[in-house]
Amino acid sequence: MKVVVGLSGGVDSSVAAYLLKQQGHEVIGLFMRNWNDAEYTLEDECPWIEDSNDALLVSQKLDIPYQVIDLSAIYKEKIVDYMFYEYENGRTPNPDVLCNREIKFDIFLKAALSLGADKVATGHYARIDSFQKGKETIYRLLEGKDKNKDQSYFLCQLNQYQLSKSLLPLGGLTKPEVREIARSLKLITAEKKDSQGLCFIGKVSLPDFLQQQLKPQKGKIIEISSEFKGFKKLKNSIPFNSKKEELIHLSKSITYNEQDGKIIGEHNGAHFYTIGQRKGLGIGGHVEPCFVIDTNVRNNIIFVGEGKNHPGLFKRALFIKENESHWVREDLKLKIGDSLEAQVRIRYRQALQMAKIYQYEEGIFIEFNQAQSAISRGQFAAWYINDELVGSGVIS
Repeated sequence: MKVVVGLSGGVDSSVAAYLLKQQGHEVIGLFMRNWNDAEYTLEDECPWIEDSNDALLVSQKLDIPYQVIDLSAIYKEKIVDYMFYEYENGRTPNPDVLCNREIKFDIFLKAALSLGADKVATGHYARIDSFQKGKETIYRLLEGKDKNKDQSYFLCQLNQYQLSKSLLPLGGLTKPEVREIARSLKLITAEKKDSQGLCFIGKVSLPDFLQQQLKPQKGKIIEISSEFKGFKKLKNSIPFNSKKEELIHLSKSITYNEQDGKIIGEHNGAHFYTIGQRKGLGIGGHVEPCFVIDTNVRNNIIFVGEGKNHPGLFKRALFIKENESHWVREDLKLKIGDSLEAQVRIRYRQALQMAKIYQYEEGIFIEFNQAQSAISRGQFAAWYINDELVGSGVIS
């Protein structure tokens, strides 16, 4: 089989290419150049240059063809502009999830197929398998064997076609095992640190990066007491006419006003902050750290609360609009009025949380067994049945 591997210049994709060649596939290494501007990266050099060089050296070591494809224009349109739009509207995007859906397993996949490839491969720590359901082949997206490194969450927006054209050679390995393979081959990437920061851009100063389009604007930081009356309303038992009515109540965010708290500081723009954030606030004089519990980008106000257990951080449920929900397993999609017990995570590396998913005409409600901290608008919730990721959606 002819397989195009997305070589990133890191150890994971390097070993993925090696394993595929060992399995007898015809392997081509393809490096995606997705970002050219080093102005806002924290590294001394533009990271893509070093990564591209490392990918070339790995290809030479493995004796496989190597090409570079420039996707920087489409990356800016699909990922960077999306990020700016989301932050400007007070939401917290996940560019890595979108990068996989829109770039690696879409534009890159099409480029690979145009080269005559049967499939593409990446160095993600996740697994794909399939089974027959009548005449149809159903593909499953599974957690990786290495639970500390599992990256199935980042692939939560992939569809059946994308899975059918993809290989994930590292899904059954742990990170230490991958490192050991690279060392045994004396690959230049064997000891290379994992990439950090934004997908394909590298480690950046996010506020500086966002200020390319989102201008700083001084605003108030308002502290909300843990005794705020709005929290008591949420705790009080309210008679609901239906389960849907209860879910709307549980998933609804509290709306804070300036008079609900006290001014304790100043910030440079509400759109630079996200719910649950504690760093970069410049707030002193508290026993415990303060956390962002809400932002109001229209009025340029940040609301904070003291302590990681502040009631303003927690909610029992979330909502996903119907047009922003996605089922990896389309055959398991709930019908209106149906529900499903599943395990859910609302951010990468979060332990799976027991929850129940409810399908209504306007979208999906997820009710957790235990209240969750820092549910952020714009992030992705992904739901699993055992070790299989079956669906996901953007939190409203």
